[in-house]
Amino acid sequence: MELIKITFPDGSEKSYPKGTTPQGILKDLGQKLRKQAIAAKINDVVFDLTHPIAEDSSISIITTDAPEGMPIYWHSTSHIMAHAVKALYPDAKFGVGPSIESGFYYDIDLEHSLTPDDLVKIEDKMAEIIKENNVFIRKELAKDNVIKLFNDKQETYKLELLREIDGTASIYEEGGFIDLCTGPHLPSTGYVKHVKLLNIAGAYWRGDEKNPMLQRIYGTAYPQKEELAAHLNRLEEARKRDHRKLGRELDLFSVSEDIGPGLILWHPKGALIRKIMEDFWRDEHLKSGYDLLFSPHIAKLNLWDTSGHLDFFKENMYSSMEIDEIQYQIKPMNCPFHLCIYKSQTRSYRDLPIRWAELGTVYRYERSGVLHGLLRVRGFTQDDAHIFCREDQLEAEVLRLLDFTFFMLRTFGFTDFEVYLSTRPEKFVGTIANWELATGVLQKALETKGIAYEIDPGEGVFYGPKIDIKIKDVLDRSWQCSTIQVDFNEPERFDIMYKGSDGNDHRPIMIHRALLGSLERFFGVMIEHFAGAFPLWLSPVQAIVLPITEKQLEYARQINNELKAANIRSQLDERSEKIGFKIREAELQKIPYMIIIGAKETENNTIAVRQRREGDLGENQIKPFIARLLSEIEQKR
Repeated sequence: MELIKITFPDGSEKSYPKGTTPQGILKDLGQKLRKQAIAAKINDVVFDLTHPIAEDSSISIITTDAPEGMPIYWHSTSHIMAHAVKALYPDAKFGVGPSIESGFYYDIDLEHSLTPDDLVKIEDKMAEIIKENNVFIRKELAKDNVIKLFNDKQETYKLELLREIDGTASIYEEGGFIDLCTGPHLPSTGYVKHVKLLNIAGAYWRGDEKNPMLQRIYGTAYPQKEELAAHLNRLEEARKRDHRKLGRELDLFSVSEDIGPGLILWHPKGALIRKIMEDFWRDEHLKSGYDLLFSPHIAKLNLWDTSGHLDFFKENMYSSMEIDEIQYQIKPMNCPFHLCIYKSQTRSYRDLPIRWAELGTVYRYERSGVLHGLLRVRGFTQDDAHIFCREDQLEAEVLRLLDFTFFMLRTFGFTDFEVYLSTRPEKFVGTIANWELATGVLQKALETKGIAYEIDPGEGVFYGPKIDIKIKDVLDRSWQCSTIQVDFNEPERFDIMYKGSDGNDHRPIMIHRALLGSLERFFGVMIEHFAGAFPLWLSPVQAIVLPITEKQLEYARQINNELKAANIRSQLDERSEKIGFKIREAELQKIPYMIIIGAKETENNTIAVRQRREGDLGENQIKPFIARLLSEIEQKR
């Protein structure tokens, strides 16, 4: 009998017969782990517990607590859901059913329009399949055999996927239901405990509006009832915080079908917040040694050929237009314009580093199926900057950028981050030596600052490696905003140089950098993070003066004028409504401070202050109150 050596996470080793499976190894690993195991990582690749091991290998057992655990759990549940749908609606055809963050979905072609009542029926059928405890069986078959199998089932979408597979294809079967899948899966359907189907949405097949519209069922599942309840509570809180809902209620922004999807109209209150954000952004960049730029919205098509965007980014660019018999392109990026400014004159090594920043509006084609309020749009303003530096300056510039990035994000109220170092993708330009140099500098900078990070292999942009910083909101959701990208490619494509101390021409290194990402997306994230209750410095209305009766109106006007004179954004509610109604409306508009003016306050030349969330703060003198507000605004708490 041929033996193979298995190495466990603690470094211990044991020999097993060749072809043994993780399931067979589990008998030596304790009862608790046997009960919790759902898959195994063999030589850093995740497999089913029934996967035969043919050579010396390292192994670790995956439970739902492991990073890979819940995605396997959710993906297996999506297969159970597809089984239930097929049992209830035999004419259903299936697209894809992946795990997603905190759950799963499956795209289904079905003549019957699904309703919330149907979700209850599907859940009930899933419960039956789970109770049957059907084993997930993986089979690796010749591609032609799998094509015949799905052709017989008239699964047209699976057949399309199969055409893109070379060699063999894998299927999974449980309880007679067969699906095309690479896996891995749970050992059996009985491992799934608590399921909730959430909603139904439309989704174009493969995200292309030229393809059929499918019905997408979203769901989630958890091993513990308490986990499911906590997740559903988070979803309910997320619904309350939905920036599209709050955008309407607070009159911040809108999207008009007359203008087109993915194009944002900023209403007065939203535009005022944006101005405050932009003013702060510009002021801090000037303090940090940047110069500000502006660039046009279109340029000759040749510019995007020079930059390489026509080769690497064309699918996200809008069609070109002809002006004076020359092809022009609406801009998807700001960087080529900054490169042209660099080339407008001779640069010396003494001029470097050059730091240029622009709030530049760009336009990118996004499929209609992925547009989502402010978070996914077709026209947006990017807080862009480009730094041109010498190789010996690169590390110092990256360190400065990390400090600047975290300062900006923390000022806007975010304190929890996930940081990723994205390395060379399969499709790239430039030399491997330059890629390794740039990646090494980014990695060293992160380690110098003591910033915890993960490697994101192959996720760099085509022209260089990058650091991506995701912010986490109060619901613990991650949002991609900040990025720092090293680029050796664009300086070469635009042939930019600087005169070195030796009198010779040298190529600068370029850093692409966005701190907030797009203003639209960042604003959407802020709305949800703060649930529309912005901190005082960002609130479009910082205080509202509420006279109880018309008798206090003149004094209320005086107080409102004093607030305005101190540059506090104040409003006066002169309506002859009851004070309780006025307070309630101010609370719904999430105004930070309400100043109540009654007979007592008028007589004493004071104000009664009510703070958002905190409630009644009692009677105050106006001047100390103004000083308090100005201090809070200055500190950007």
